Amino acid sequence: MSDIAVSQAPGLFISKWRKQGPVDLETATIWRDEMGFDNWLNIAEAALFLDAAELIELITPQLTPAQAATFSLVRRRMLGDTHLLPSIEEAITICQTAETRDLVLEGRLRMEKGLVCFEMGDIETAKDDLDWAEVRLKSVAKAGREHDLSLLNKAAFHMALGQQLMALQVYGDISRSGGHAHETIAISRLGASRIKASIGQMFDAARHAWNAHEHAIIAQQIGMALEAGSLFLELSLASQKEDAERMAVQVENSKPIDLNEDAPVLEVNPLDIEGVFNWCIDNLPKETLGEDRPDIRALISIAVKLDKIADVELFVRLLDDPHSVEDPILAAICHAICQDEGNKSKWSSRLAELTLLTE
Repeated sequence: MSDIAVSQAPGLFISKWRKQGPVDLETATIWRDEMGFDNWLNIAEAALFLDAAELIELITPQLTPAQAATFSLVRRRMLGDTHLLPSIEEAITICQTAETRDLVLEGRLRMEKGLVCFEMGDIETAKDDLDWAEVRLKSVAKAGREHDLSLLNKAAFHMALGQQLMALQVYGDISRSGGHAHETIAISRLGASRIKASIGQMFDAARHAWNAHEHAIIAQQIGMALEAGSLFLELSLASQKEDAERMAVQVENSKPIDLNEDAPVLEVNPLDIEGVFNWCIDNLPKETLGEDRPDIRALISIAVKLDKIADVELFVRLLDDPHSVEDPILAAICHAICQDEGNKSKWSSRLAELTLLTE
């Protein structure tokens, strides 16, 4: 199932705590209010993930009963507890009780219950809970973090069942102008792009990948922006046209088509190809080690198609140093594209080493 990383504001709070703290509750509350939070739950969750134990000790007594029950579940999941259903149901009861009622957290917890039921194989209950959670959160926290999570998890649920068009419909509910987090938009458009490509709707696939790339950059999610940018390039390389409208214009002018209308033809201005490629290269991590490097695999393959290997210093150095690669698939790509006979022999040896290590 999908998840959203700890949002930037709680992360900034933890950073400020580490640089200027520890501080007393009054000062911490001033910081919290300045960052636009009206309660401590998201900050407590961020503190848990970022290991800020003193901050957790300070703020957890300030949580409401519903928030405390939710935070307890987050902590137990982080510790690897897989028997959460009874505790989730107890927390839902707390959220429903008049004295401790919390409509938003009730929606979030029903979503959590749906995910647990899915993991247990109870598909019907999972569907009911995920639907209920999405409707509730749309009504009380539209475009908020919990609502975004409910939409992404609902789409992931349909994808897990092979219901791609149902997932596409859910992604479509995440409007770029609806106030959703940029990260949420990026995740949804990345998923929609892959679905559209799988059914042959290449213009929409490229458009969604472009939007995913743009919104991931705004959200400062560099890894996702690299993934979306690489996908856009892979979809677009064969559809370049010198006089094509710039993709930003095509995206803004796109609109739903009737059943009797022809689907738009994908035509991409080479300047857009160059711009996305250059951004991806500039933001690609310079460290090439790692047993699974889909980022480098995708971009070095694209660089070959664009005849730009020699223009990218990182790739020139990579091809000259087989031991800088630990990913056997990347090693196979490097072996295939290496032109230097001496280095090609070294890549053969390195590929054999890595293949033996993975067997």
